[in-house]
Amino acid sequence: MSFDLQPAYVLHSRPYRDSSALVDLLTLREGMQRVVWRGAKRGKGIKPQPFTPLLLSLYGRGDLKTLRQAEVAGGHVRLQGEALFSGLYLNELLVRLLSGGDPQTLLFAAYQTALEQLAAERAVEPVLREFEWQLLSLLGYGFSLQTDALGEPLSCAALYLWDAEQGLQRTESQQPGLLPGAGLLAMSSGDWQHPAALHTAKRLMRKALAVHLGDRPLMSRQLFAAKP
Repeated sequence: MSFDLQPAYVLHSRPYRDSSALVDLLTLREGMQRVVWRGAKRGKGIKPQPFTPLLLSLYGRGDLKTLRQAEVAGGHVRLQGEALFSGLYLNELLVRLLSGGDPQTLLFAAYQTALEQLAAERAVEPVLREFEWQLLSLLGYGFSLQTDALGEPLSCAALYLWDAEQGLQRTESQQPGLLPGAGLLAMSSGDWQHPAALHTAKRLMRKALAVHLGDRPLMSRQLFAAKP
């Protein structure tokens, strides 16, 4: 029997009871879902592997559902080295920031695109910065990269501070951590070839994400720090 299936990706799984797993999913129609995946540790059947496009049917009420049916919807996206670390980082961001129940059509598409770009051995930094910005925007945490807190257009020659409540604020100070207007405008237009774009975007996204991630560090960032 075929049930109502929806596209999904495994974000994280951990053992649960004898042969099952607790699995965090990104689903197309229900956003983030935590499910009991029965038989996950047995020899037969589909296993909850990340980066594999799936079609899943879930049942149950509340925060914990149960997997009813699973089908593989496409080939496993093979990620290696920095691309693998990057994919794990995206998964951890989603687990930490998403709540369940809300459709995530645009975010699901952005995640798929990011995985495809990583698998194609694209430079990882632009892929990560693009996804971080889309994630913040789609979750309602975005802010303007065209104007400052006073509504004035950003200037290539100016320096800016970022504040979680006010957004970008122009400053004449020379303190550490300032954001160059040229880099912000390049980031806004997706011009990752600009010499200031990636450095500016990484600094800004780190600040913006920290507001919503809290004090607990991301484990996946330690993979980047530990690489030779």
